[in-house]
Amino acid sequence: MADLHHIRPWRRIERRVSRQIHVGKVPVGGGAPITVQSMTNTLTSDAQATIAQIRRMEEAGVDIARVSCPDQESTAALPAIVKAVSVPIVADIHFHYKRGIEAAVAGAACLRINPGNIGSSARVKEVVQAAKDHGCSMRIGVNAGSLENELLEKYGEPCPEAMVESALRHAAMLEEHDFREYKISVKASDVFLAVAAYQQLAEATDAPLHVGVTEAGALRMGTVKSSVGMGALLWAGIGDTIRVSLAADPVEEVKVGHDLLKSLGLRQRGVNIIACPSCARQGFNVIETVEKLEARLAHIAEPITLSIIGCVVNGPGEALMTDLGFTGGGAGSGMMYVSGKPDHKLSNDAMVEHIVELVEARARAIRDAALSA
Repeated sequence: MADLHHIRPWRRIERRVSRQIHVGKVPVGGGAPITVQSMTNTLTSDAQATIAQIRRMEEAGVDIARVSCPDQESTAALPAIVKAVSVPIVADIHFHYKRGIEAAVAGAACLRINPGNIGSSARVKEVVQAAKDHGCSMRIGVNAGSLENELLEKYGEPCPEAMVESALRHAAMLEEHDFREYKISVKASDVFLAVAAYQQLAEATDAPLHVGVTEAGALRMGTVKSSVGMGALLWAGIGDTIRVSLAADPVEEVKVGHDLLKSLGLRQRGVNIIACPSCARQGFNVIETVEKLEARLAHIAEPITLSIIGCVVNGPGEALMTDLGFTGGGAGSGMMYVSGKPDHKLSNDAMVEHIVELVEARARAIRDAALSA
């Protein structure tokens, strides 16, 4: 099917122009695809547990994985972790400058660090030199919950102006040492505060921005808050890489991140199922069918649209705009649509298996076409 986001001007999002950096081999900013990040919750010093979790995140489509490095045991485990996974690793460094140096030497692709937290200018210079020597980028990570006391006294409370001033102050410390391979985040758990801070920061710098609503909550509420805040920013073209912060399995963060980008047409990974909420007109159990299809098609990475509509009121119209579609009819069967056109009747009982076969066949065709291109 045609990509309507490139046809209809009201579907287009004009992304903010930013300079490009690299996290390992992954480009961030400068028009590169928006990347999805997540963070492990295992002890980094337990390399095998951390590797296992990152591999599950990779299966879900994570582009960049962050691990916490609060101690020497954690940075000592990094070489094994970096070697065993295929995505670049960001080392989360908060206070001790030596952890930053160790992480860069150990193969981290990026350091998440606030230069002002690690001591003197000399120490910042040492970390920057280690990053330069080992091809490491950095993320300046400002959080409303941990602003400098000086800024809290100046502004009276966490506010967008305080967060942006903090971010730019940290950026200036890096640039003093001729280092510009950095991205910035200004996160808050309050949606309004986070959005306002990112809007102001987007006007003040050309650095790529890592977007997120921090400490958003559990899976359901955290998804809602993240979708509201991050969706508003992404719709406005702000954001080069994202993390959905959930009190849940990191794999769920990755899935929600991709779904968020998919809903805005900014990136398409996997099967996008368009489904009706179901009503008394439904010719089959829509909710149960969609649950089964989501589980059966979770392994598909290729971009495919699938409509599952319970009746003929909206079904044919939705099917016109999807790669595959099924519309409920009557007498235990419905119509299967292929590339927007009615193709063949299908019994409700055989629906799930048949649709899975069609989607997998289409995914194979996309892969084969890509290989032969």
